[in-house]
Amino acid sequence: MQRKHSGQIIQNMHICIVSHEYPKKGYAHGGIGSFLKTIAPKLVANGVHVTIVGLNYTNVYEYEEDKGVKIHRLSYFNKRGFGWYFGAKAISDKIAEINKINPISIVETSELGMAFLAKIPTIKYIIRLHGGHHFFAEAENRKIKFWKGFQEKRSFQKADAFIAISNYVKTHTEKYLSYHKKPVVLINNPIDIDFFTPINTSIDKFSIVFVGSVCEKKGVRQLVQSFSLVKDKFPNATLEIYGRDWFFPDGSSYIEMLKEKELVKLGTTASAIHFHGLINYDQIPEKYARAHVCVFPSHMETQGLVAPEAMAMKKMVIFTNKGPGKETIEDFETGLLCDPLNPTDIAEKICWVFENEDKIATIENNARAFVIGKYSLEVIVKKNIDFFNSLIHS
Repeated sequence: MQRKHSGQIIQNMHICIVSHEYPKKGYAHGGIGSFLKTIAPKLVANGVHVTIVGLNYTNVYEYEEDKGVKIHRLSYFNKRGFGWYFGAKAISDKIAEINKINPISIVETSELGMAFLAKIPTIKYIIRLHGGHHFFAEAENRKIKFWKGFQEKRSFQKADAFIAISNYVKTHTEKYLSYHKKPVVLINNPIDIDFFTPINTSIDKFSIVFVGSVCEKKGVRQLVQSFSLVKDKFPNATLEIYGRDWFFPDGSSYIEMLKEKELVKLGTTASAIHFHGLINYDQIPEKYARAHVCVFPSHMETQGLVAPEAMAMKKMVIFTNKGPGKETIEDFETGLLCDPLNPTDIAEKICWVFENEDKIATIENNARAFVIGKYSLEVIVKKNIDFFNSLIHS
């Protein structure tokens, strides 16, 4: 079977993505899971065979299909100290088994994922840069762990090509790891502009909405600290925080830490800050839609999905000026940028939104148009297929 796409021939293209994060009902997932859930079915709709292979959350093998995407969740022997070996072996064996039935064109992993995979000569292996250990170690001001650093270097040596999801992650990663003169292409993560589309609903006046993991690197502490400054000028303001809690190595809750160390300083103002916990993916658009302003003051991102998701819904968005922030938002044209380490600056940007209703509609319209042009599924799927073809036929 042959099928044309953008002037090129796709002939039984089969992409195998190694990931444990494809969304599973009843389990939380992060940005990679959202990316896979968005792009994989669309690749299938464009004639590409897509298989997901990863380790299960439980010690059983499970298989399911999602809109044509074939998902294998593997059971493996996770003896302490050797889980890396048995996990890689389970994945390698499953890839070899699948390849015999339906030959695989490309295997894709994240940064560490290729370190111990057994390579099959007929397959091209690529790494998609979602932000690896070296990348986030500097951002979070921590040392490189030898074992993870070793795995990333080994993985990069074995890869045949790389996809960077932002120019920032590409340039920042190559400060620490070599691409070994292999192909590197910039392809952003997509936004489903039909799912994240404007909703005709009432807005909760002066509501500030955050969606994402509730942790330090997402800037939640500084957002909470900024709130009292906003509240002084806008007494009816509320801060609505949606997302899963993060836990310290000792098992203690980040949200509880915020309540004990930050909210207690706010006195009665703290009653206007609401932690809603993890919500279903299908509920996110409605939360964006009801927001007066969406604020995502991340200390570091590889690309960030929540900002362009909200922008696609014609929402006023305040995003970080760090990392890829300036790739995502043109300040005061498609949204606002803030210094995520400065609560005063975050507060000033929120207040600007509340004070300048006459300027908001233009910015919101610009935001959706920008997202459609840069992040829409059609644009991103085409770029992926074209790059896969270039590797297959090289």
